[in-house]
Amino acid sequence: MSSDIYKIVIAALEDIKGQDLVTIDVRELSDITDTMIVVSGASNRQVKALAQNTVEEGKKAGFQPIGVEGMDEGEWVLVDFGDLIVHVMQPTTRAFYELEKLWSLRPSSAAPENEVDVDLDEND
Repeated sequence: MSSDIYKIVIAALEDIKGQDLVTIDVRELSDITDTMIVVSGASNRQVKALAQNTVEEGKKAGFQPIGVEGMDEGEWVLVDFGDLIVHVMQPTTRAFYELEKLWSLRPSSAAPENEVDVDLDEND
């Protein structure tokens, strides 16, 4: 990922007073992106403004977003720059989906506690 787009996005989000900004390195967990930024806006108007500023500042620097989704509603707007995906969410939406928790999960080699070991060998 270009550190330029990362710096541009962070500055764009800070300009519009994005809250609780978190960066998640997902290189080991995802084939589609390297980094996710999750940030909150207090209202649908602020969520839209944060996303719009991110898109505008990215374009000014020569980074065209691959896609922008959710701009009409303003509950959760996703801005996809390829190696960097920005999730701008209202606090209630963010708390419901818990993206930080979802993307920090690591596969476990241990069997789940409720897993039952079944012997299918009929010769026993």
